[in-house]
Amino acid sequence: MVPMPKKPPVPEFLPRYNERRVLQVVRRMGEASKADLARQTNLTNTAVGSIVSTLHNKNLLKISGKRHDGQRGQPATLYQLEPEGAFSIGVRVDRNFIQTILIDFEGTVLSRLSHELILPKPETALQIILDDVNLLLDNLSQIQRRRLSGIGLAQPYNLDSWLIELSLPHEDFSQWRTYNLAEQIEDATSIPVSCENDVTAASIAELFYGVGREIDDYTYVFLGPGIGGAIVINGESIRGSNGNAGDIGLMPVPPAGLSSAPKPKGEWDILLNRASINTLIRHLHASGHEVLSFDDVNVLVSGQDAAVNEWMDDCVTALAPVIWSSTALLDSPVVVFGTDLNNAFISQVIAKLERELESTAPEARTPPTLLPGSFGSDAEAMGAANLPFFYHFSTQNHAV
Repeated sequence: MVPMPKKPPVPEFLPRYNERRVLQVVRRMGEASKADLARQTNLTNTAVGSIVSTLHNKNLLKISGKRHDGQRGQPATLYQLEPEGAFSIGVRVDRNFIQTILIDFEGTVLSRLSHELILPKPETALQIILDDVNLLLDNLSQIQRRRLSGIGLAQPYNLDSWLIELSLPHEDFSQWRTYNLAEQIEDATSIPVSCENDVTAASIAELFYGVGREIDDYTYVFLGPGIGGAIVINGESIRGSNGNAGDIGLMPVPPAGLSSAPKPKGEWDILLNRASINTLIRHLHASGHEVLSFDDVNVLVSGQDAAVNEWMDDCVTALAPVIWSSTALLDSPVVVFGTDLNNAFISQVIAKLERELESTAPEARTPPTLLPGSFGSDAEAMGAANLPFFYHFSTQNHAV
């Protein structure tokens, strides 16, 4: 797939756009000299020198050291992101989870607060979030607060949907259909709020601070209470007309082979009903396990429980054709997997899925590389926290 050509930045925004290009290169390289930046951006040495000076004065870049290349002349000055140049708060809201984190400009998590619970009524959830935001703000000095880029909110679209598939009660969820949580948080805090689909937000975190530092094209899959996907092509997040690009949870798959799975309405089921933590929990309950939290699931996963392996085999059988379909459509060489569970879980899924893809590979095609996500269970909250940085400092959003 060849992405549409980028629109050139509007002339009055060109200096800011070039600043973002320089920040993007520094973010990917970790540290860079002015000569490095000129080569990577195709800007003149004079232009890069001016941009670096501006970003240094804005406290977005700092000098990290000197590099001696073994040549004559002065050693090159190296620059890296200034961690305290900007801060951001991320709020992740899911059907089973509320998480709020504070990060600095380098993407380091400074503090986190989490609540594993069935999502309550909007007003109750809002109060939990506001209390947590205030606690995180208490960690910042007055100077640091002035460098807060905003609050990012990541939540699934259609929170009131898929409750039967995810084995969730209908009470309270119907009120989320028309509730604008981002607007309510912004009104209560007077801090700008950026909102995005939760899995797209997580893929943007990978783009900024994870595999995207080295890989320009990948499909992102997140196994949480539900399952979702997102697409990155040529180093840019692809949203689609409704923000749902990569929503693999709705892709048709054959019915599950597990006795715990409800029968689909028709001949086909959807991936959401075969590959998610909630379907795993449903199978564990049917197998006689008492599971009250994700930690309980992690214990069973680490112990190679038979019911976990049954579900995982069924999950992988459903995932494999979906991965092949996305590979055929997008030609993505890499699939990145995030999850709310532990590293043992995603490692087992990847190992089983690699074997399944190898055994079902079409002629003249090789499976994509499968990689674990960079942020563990923080992925979607990291994605939320990255949204203000994405909108303020990304080249993908230059005309602002």
